Amino acid sequence: MNGNMKAIVKHHRGPGAQLQEVPIPEISEDEVLIKVKATSICGTDVHIYNWDEWSASRVHPPYVFGHEFSGEVVEVGEIVSNYQPGDYVSAETHLICGHCPQCLVGQYHICENTKIIGVDTQGCFAEYVALPASNLWRNPADMPSDIASIQEPMGNAVHTVLNGEVAGMSVAVIGCGPIGLMAAGVAKAAGASQVLAIDLNPYRLELAKEMGATTIIHAGEQDPVDEARRLTNGHGVDVICEMSGHPVAMDQGFKMVTNGGRVSILSLPTQPVTLDVTNDIVFKGITVQGITGRKMYETWQQVSRLLHSGQVNVEPMITHHLSLAEFEKGFQLMNEGKCGKVVLHP
Repeated sequence: MNGNMKAIVKHHRGPGAQLQEVPIPEISEDEVLIKVKATSICGTDVHIYNWDEWSASRVHPPYVFGHEFSGEVVEVGEIVSNYQPGDYVSAETHLICGHCPQCLVGQYHICENTKIIGVDTQGCFAEYVALPASNLWRNPADMPSDIASIQEPMGNAVHTVLNGEVAGMSVAVIGCGPIGLMAAGVAKAAGASQVLAIDLNPYRLELAKEMGATTIIHAGEQDPVDEARRLTNGHGVDVICEMSGHPVAMDQGFKMVTNGGRVSILSLPTQPVTLDVTNDIVFKGITVQGITGRKMYETWQQVSRLLHSGQVNVEPMITHHLSLAEFEKGFQLMNEGKCGKVVLHP
């Protein structure tokens, strides 16, 4: 397809972005071209927009960023046989090599050569995006485009929560950004006996309650460790889902986990974290897991089934719908924490 399109471009090595006219991507023989229906803002996009230390070391402007979306296939490459124009899709955003030791044993989600759409390649904050057909996920025809666009980050929440036993256990979600909010819903759906949501933001704590948290803890007004122990008869929480990345909050997570418990860390701390390894990890005999992305494609199946069954309702945490041209308002809302998930519509 020839012509130009509107896209949000990370135009320089500094804060901000611009709405520009750029060429519609050309596809290779194994790719498809997708007309974007909805694209949501992720915390990673905020890092890139704000231009922090991580983004300065990782991305190379100018380029189109963004990686969460849903859309319609409009063109397919010569050797693509399993998709056709009109198909309604979202996409796994990790582009893998297929030949590293991890890929060869089926652990695609930790491919050592992973590239991420909208971080290392051209992204989806645009009217069109080109992707390998192997990365697509076919959506149910009746799934709203905004919900379809947040399956990728919901996969992060599902992977974090369900990477161990949950049913009948107490779960603490530390950090109630959009993925933390979804993690609360997933934990409740998976049969957690208690779901503690911990944050400093009253707005997001209320959203966490709507998403299924049984108890909300304002970390600025209550001591999260004391509250977690009180709510678990002094024993501590079985499963910690660390979504904040804040050094103090992370340390609190390790202090509130019970002996033999699990700490799953999805967050990306931007500064050193000090932990009492002896007392809070070794002597407790806990399991510490680093969580990256989603299991390909096991997690996608879990996400699709949880949404289709209605066991997890993500509608409460989709709080804003904006046009692509209003992207600056969307990033402002994210930076201020006055939103759940912000969805842009080209």
